[in-house]
Amino acid sequence: MAAKRGRTSQRLELGLQLRQLRENCGQGETGGGLTRKQAAQGLKISETSLQRIETGALNFRNVGDLRKLLSKYGVTDEAVIESFINLNREPSTQDWLTQYRGPMPPEVPAFVGLEPEARSMKAYHPTLVHGLLQTEDYATALHEVQKPVEETPSDIVRSSVELRMKRQEILTRENPVKLHVILGEAALRYPVGGAASMREQYAKLEEVATLEHVTLQVLPFRWGYRTTNDFAILDLGDRIPPRVQIDSAWNAVSTSDKPREVARFTRRFDALVASALPPEDTAEFLHRLDREL
Repeated sequence: MAAKRGRTSQRLELGLQLRQLRENCGQGETGGGLTRKQAAQGLKISETSLQRIETGALNFRNVGDLRKLLSKYGVTDEAVIESFINLNREPSTQDWLTQYRGPMPPEVPAFVGLEPEARSMKAYHPTLVHGLLQTEDYATALHEVQKPVEETPSDIVRSSVELRMKRQEILTRENPVKLHVILGEAALRYPVGGAASMREQYAKLEEVATLEHVTLQVLPFRWGYRTTNDFAILDLGDRIPPRVQIDSAWNAVSTSDKPREVARFTRRFDALVASALPPEDTAEFLHRLDREL
């Protein structure tokens, strides 16, 4: 039985299909589809709202607008229209992420709601342990360090840590997500929460690395190819294109499903794989760091 799709995935699939219809409907001035401005004309939604719908951030509040839009795109088959209406309909049960929407911190991945439905993930973190691999103590200490600067209330810190731990269930559930993470040596040497916290973190990394569906590599200082920014690539299977998320040093986050961008960062990841220590050397590297504490 196929896994039930969450709200985020459902909206993303709706938006993707609508964008493809708009771009290929052949009604534009040059026969190359409609612009969002043209598509939104005569509807109760704005061009900006349509853009958010196409990226999976919103759905239609008024099904009549969805029907009018599909008519503009030349969709007349009632069965096809009904399939779009079903995608637009909110699930009867709340998405697990809903309870964290309010306090969600800016560093949370933009596609966090899609992680449980991913087939695989690839991620590079040069300066901090990846969130899916952090212990609760490490995550708490990291938030506490940032708290005075970000002026973050304690309840938001607690909620953020809970969300991070909840996200990790994709690695321990039945049919887990296949994960490949490359950590820079700096991510393992940066002291977060003191020696005891770091020892616990090293132990968790070693334990997770033994899982059949997890590959963990370390990129030592001065070794081969490297890049300074975090990035992650999410493979959502055949129905939805893969997506890449890029984090900058200014805490700006961007995501893209453009094939050219995804391919560019896939090549980067492959270069990092070739430069990093082989996965079988990860445990010894962690033991060496533990002895140095």
